[in-house]
Amino acid sequence: MDHLVVTVVAPDKPGQVERIAHCIAEQGGNWLESRMSRLAGQFAGILRVSVPAERHAQLVAALHELSAHDIRVLLAEDSEQQPAASTPIHMSLVGNDRPGIVRDITRLLAGQGVNVERLVTDVHTAPMSGEWLFRANAVLGVPHGLTLEDLQAHLETLADDLMVELREEE
Repeated sequence: MDHLVVTVVAPDKPGQVERIAHCIAEQGGNWLESRMSRLAGQFAGILRVSVPAERHAQLVAALHELSAHDIRVLLAEDSEQQPAASTPIHMSLVGNDRPGIVRDITRLLAGQGVNVERLVTDVHTAPMSGEWLFRANAVLGVPHGLTLEDLQAHLETLADDLMVELREEE
């Protein structure tokens, strides 16, 4: 059995997921897991599929043919490797929005050896002030030896108004 990681981007409209699922199933593929979302009028997703080795090439060709329906596809081989020893941590973060905030946060995390395993961000207005607030929820792979207190202290050095909550994943 071969495994593929498939990234798709397409205009958001009914039937897009079904079209992708149909393509995979028609080639004998099995949809294993996915993350999908609508963002700014676009539909985007990443999924992992398995396919019998003898059908691999046909599935790849069929996925590329989805471009006829304005579905852009990027493929990567599944390279499941053993991750470095780490503890899964949930991070919630809120602060005043500014250009470069994601770069600064991820640079600090990478500098501490922390792996970003899942990240969801948004920007919204604060109820009282109307200022733009940045919000992030993430699952992080924190290396053994780095305490949550130390990581939180490092993150809070990025801005005075940054509120960070870290807790072990359940």
